[in-house]
Amino acid sequence: MSSGTVASMTRALLLVVAAVVAVGAAAAGTGSAGSTPLTGKVWVLTGLLGKAPMRGTELTSEFTPSGSVSGTAGCNSYGGRYSSSGQKLRVSSLSSTQMACAPGIMAQEAAFLKALAVTRSYAVSGAALTIRTAVGVLAYKAQSQALAGTSWNVTAYNNGKQGVESVSAGSKLTAVFGKDGNLTGFAGCNNYDAPYKAAAPKLSIGPVASTRKECATPKGVMDQELRYLTALHTAATYRIEGTRLELRTALGALAAEFERR
Repeated sequence: MSSGTVASMTRALLLVVAAVVAVGAAAAGTGSAGSTPLTGKVWVLTGLLGKAPMRGTELTSEFTPSGSVSGTAGCNSYGGRYSSSGQKLRVSSLSSTQMACAPGIMAQEAAFLKALAVTRSYAVSGAALTIRTAVGVLAYKAQSQALAGTSWNVTAYNNGKQGVESVSAGSKLTAVFGKDGNLTGFAGCNNYDAPYKAAAPKLSIGPVASTRKECATPKGVMDQELRYLTALHTAATYRIEGTRLELRTALGALAAEFERR
């Protein structure tokens, strides 16, 4: 399928979503958000209108006490507002990024956002969330925030100059959070290790130690290694969302970003 065809389908799907979002915005109630059973968790979709999400896709929703909702829709990230009163739930002002993925993924994304825009009520039972909408049911489970025993590939890190850099081509950085409280991995040239303490969402790492090998390739690998290891030490909080892990500083800046191995 040509890129032009995919782009045309994407625009059409986004127009459908935009139209439904407008309806959802008009219907949104005036209730408040605040701390509810919805908040404080990352919810991962397990059922979309009676069907399981497509294999290889992650759809998530996170509701904050301030009334915002955000997540990933399978291809694009989205965000909006919500209000709740008792078990009633209304979502409004949804918008999303505009990446194009395979047609099936885009169709699933449009169906998900369409349903989310016309929510009516919700129920939380333990680690399960059920949202009833005007077009069907969205079923979720709470994302585990346990770091111990997880393995990750590094995708980006804070460069220490108020910027975030992607891992350079030709290099691979890893992180393994052991059940023994030790973080180990490969920093592009050297192996490293550090003690860590995690009690979601709080995290502390360090001191970080590494082997002392010098590498000439790929270009800049030693500078990248130093910046990444320094960024690890600045981590104060973390969040797991789907297959992604984010570490942030005490001021909320991104320290490092990872993809599950």
